[in-house]
Amino acid sequence: MNYATIKSRDVANGSGVRVSVFVSGCTHHCPDCFNREAWDFDYGEKFTNTTIDEIISLSQPEYISGLSLLGGEPFEPQNQQGLLPLLIKFRKSYPKKDVWCYTGYLFEDILSGKVGEQQTAVEMLNYIDILVDGRFEKQMKNLNLKFKGSENQRIIDVKQSLKLQKIVLWEGDLENLKKNRVLKNDNKC
Repeated sequence: MNYATIKSRDVANGSGVRVSVFVSGCTHHCPDCFNREAWDFDYGEKFTNTTIDEIISLSQPEYISGLSLLGGEPFEPQNQQGLLPLLIKFRKSYPKKDVWCYTGYLFEDILSGKVGEQQTAVEMLNYIDILVDGRFEKQMKNLNLKFKGSENQRIIDVKQSLKLQKIVLWEGDLENLKKNRVLKNDNKC
């Protein structure tokens, strides 16, 4: 697995100040993607145990709220095995900090095994607090949305969704949807 970049202080990809890891490799190829260079699985640098240690170290300051995973595509099968050890180590090191993950896949598809190896994908979900799911849709682009680019995307509270066996939107996304009048679905897994 490769990664495109690591941002040590990011305020755009989740709540608070975060460490953000942009992985390489994505097969979605969404039109007008903001990170086209990261579609290539060979782009950037190798993701190693040293990289994981660097991310853990960057996450240590109290002002860091958590970790964000973006891409490319974190849930590409080639990236799951690389990111799972990071998620495990991050959670052990910082149990009170949260993990956000951005994916073009749908939460339901990840849970049902349609994305890579189901056991690994579901284990990843168990370490993720907030999942922004769904492909970026150019025709649904909305610059007024917080933490997502298009109205079809959802910001999901993963812990509550797994516990209740139905999609539970993050409170901040409910505010987004009401403000922008795009609340439409029944949120069933």
